[in-house]
Amino acid sequence: MQKEIRSILEQIGEDPTREGLLKTPERVEKSYQFLTRGYKQNLDEVINGAIFHEECDDMVIVRDIEFYSLCEHHMLPFFGKCHIGYIPRGKVLGVSKLARITDMFARRLQLQERLGRQIADAVNQVLEPEGVGVVIEGQHLCMLMRGVQKQNSIMTTSAMLGSFRKEESTRLEFLKLIKG
Repeated sequence: MQKEIRSILEQIGEDPTREGLLKTPERVEKSYQFLTRGYKQNLDEVINGAIFHEECDDMVIVRDIEFYSLCEHHMLPFFGKCHIGYIPRGKVLGVSKLARITDMFARRLQLQERLGRQIADAVNQVLEPEGVGVVIEGQHLCMLMRGVQKQNSIMTTSAMLGSFRKEESTRLEFLKLIKG
């Protein structure tokens, strides 16, 4: 990867032997390894047994989970907040695991639309709840700093499964509660 980064530096008109750029290929490689570490994670390791049996059937929501990702079209960052809700059916998840699931999928080349669905499917898989809802609000640097350059644009996507999809009242309660 470092060889390719040096080549990119040359192709944009830079001198990779310049003092400030000498270690750039190494730093960029480490950066991409960190930013894409989600490829090396799996759901079982992320959950790490933190599923607890609880006779709770009230909606559980974690709001404002910050995430950082790279869009697969331009490999530029997009970032924002993820809101996750579910209605348990005898099992709940350690609260930090929702953030860890979000990070696992965000730390891959992504589309925001896919990211929300992957998070919802993962929560659904490990808990088998009555329903799951995921809403993501993201800002995309490919839209903010290049292309149309719209500085205040926010993309909102949702993925709804089970009762969150089928029952309007459940979906509306979730959407109202994530507004704060």
